[in-house]
Amino acid sequence: MSRIFGPIRQNGYVVHDVEAAMRHWTAVLGVGPFFYFEKVAIQDFRHRGAPSPLSVSIALANSGPLQIELIQQRNGAPSAYRDFLAAGHEGLQHVACWTKSFDEDMERILKLGYEVEQSGTIGGPNGRFVYLRSEGHPGTMVELSEVSGAKGRLFEHIAEVARTWDGSQPIRRM
Repeated sequence: MSRIFGPIRQNGYVVHDVEAAMRHWTAVLGVGPFFYFEKVAIQDFRHRGAPSPLSVSIALANSGPLQIELIQQRNGAPSAYRDFLAAGHEGLQHVACWTKSFDEDMERILKLGYEVEQSGTIGGPNGRFVYLRSEGHPGTMVELSEVSGAKGRLFEHIAEVARTWDGSQPIRRM
């Protein structure tokens, strides 16, 4: 567990082909089922403080308490995902910690000197997220994700379904 952010709850993988990645995770690793959102509605997405018209597909599954997120960017909009792929990477791009006290955690984290790389909202109120800059350490970024609203309830549902998954319906299109 991070003494700054709390437990790591999600590993986020940026991939070129989300469908191929889901097939790999389900068939080769036995992780699933994946809940696949072909077009994710992200409100107020900002990259380095500027609005950006990001378009992404996201797939979510759980392996025990750890959520696996697969992200494929569908356009050339500025984002940390685009930057990660442009640098020649594919794979683990971020780890996420979840919070139900987003404002308080953000105030504390910013006082520690962290800076926001990108931010937005998914799933309506109480679904905010921020990715924190990682220039001091090239590689995996840290995401702080608010889970006190609909997004949090969805995450709980995905984890519950994974607990009893029998291998059927490995990809569930949402």
